[in-house]
This record gives sequence, C-alpha cells and structure tokens, in this order.
Amino acid sequence: MAVKEYTLEDLNKKYAKLQNKYGNKNLDSIYNGGCVTNPKICFVFMNPTAKNIASNKNWKGLKAPWIGTKNIWDLFERVGLLDEDIYKQIKKIKGSEWTIEFSQKVYDNVAKHKYFITNLGKCTQIDARPLKNEVYKEYLDLLEKEIQIINPEVIILFGNQVSSIVLNQKISVSLVRKKQFIKKIGNREFKCFSVFYPVGNGRFNIDKSIEDIKWILKNFGDLWKVYIIHI
Repeated sequence: MAVKEYTLEDLNKKYAKLQNKYGNKNLDSIYNGGCVTNPKICFVFMNPTAKNIASNKNWKGLKAPWIGTKNIWDLFERVGLLDEDIYKQIKKIKGSEWTIEFSQKVYDNVAKHKYFITNLGKCTQIDARPLKNEVYKEYLDLLEKEIQIINPEVIILFGNQVSSIVLNQKISVSLVRKKQFIKKIGNREFKCFSVFYPVGNGRFNIDKSIEDIKWILKNFGDLWKVYIIHI
C-alpha cells in the first residue's frame, strides 16, 4: 500500500480538529512558520497559549507560534537569527499591536535565516497550564510528518517533556547539554539536541539556552554559515 504524502496544509486541518479535543474551544490552533523547505534548524516548543494573538478566531493572518509575544524573540535575536530592525519593532510595540502584515514580516525574516518554528502540541490553551504526556503523544505522529515534509538539518527540542516524548526516552536537559541524539523517521535520520526551555517558568534558563544554541550553530557544518552571517 502506498504511503500517503502529506502537506503542511493537510496537517493543519488535523491540528484544527485536535484543537476541539484538547484545546480551548474559543481559540484556534497554532501551527508553525518560517522556512518550510530544508531549513537549517527546526525549533520545537511545547504548546501555544492565548497570549498568541493569532489564536483569536477573528485573526486572518498566519497561525504561527509566538505572534504578539516578546520574550522568545530575545533568544532568536541573541543567537543571531533575527534582524535587529525586526527585533527592535517587536520590543517597541504591544502584543495587541501586531498586525497581519507585521506578523508576515517577522516570519519572512525567520525564513530568511533558514529556520522553522513549531510546537509539539498545537492545542492552544487559555494560559500556560501543563499538558499531560498523553496529549502531547497524540501530536507526535503529526510532528514527525511535519519534520519529514520540511526536512531540517538539525532539530532543537525545548525542555524535558518535549525532549522525552520526541526522543522516546526520559530526558533531563541539564544532563544532556550539547549531546546529539539521532531520531529516525521513515528512512531518514535527524540530528536532535535538547535545550532548556527559555520562556515562562524557564525564563531564568534563557542564557543556558542561548549558550547551547550558539554551540550547535558553531559546530554543525553549514549551520555555522547562518550564524556568522547574521550575528
């Protein structure tokens, strides 16, 4: 039997259905964004919250992570993966002042720097409440299809819970910093690294996250070119 070839749009339809099962029914699912063809890096976070203004059902623009937020963009700017002018605009305006056009501009810059941003769980919650492993595991197969579609050079997993589920083993980030894992999906092997979650309750770990991401960029082939060009 032939294996069905999915597109990101196919997966988004599945994420929208799962929002009704696991997310807040008054909010939309948040998908992904950035470079969708052979990105240098795929960043995998946990799950979105209502702080992302794109989760509003009236929002007609990108349904991408971190729209209308500030803190995560500190990380991307400090590792050299966000242009200074874009970063300054993000820091200047309120989250509610992000427009569809500005959101597109931000993600065009993400694509320019050759990375892709996604969450393991796409179910938007009203706040940063913890989700059970069983919920994240419902999304794992879809994330793996997402990874196959975009075909990243390296995957960076944020936090113990996401890392443990994606790598199918118990992970404590503090014990595996700068350690490479290999994840096999289909007939491909992907290099993976686990780093500290850099925002929310993990905000105090952002410097460690930045240190490790800079190390990954520096030590893995063509990724270094991205880093030295844009730092």
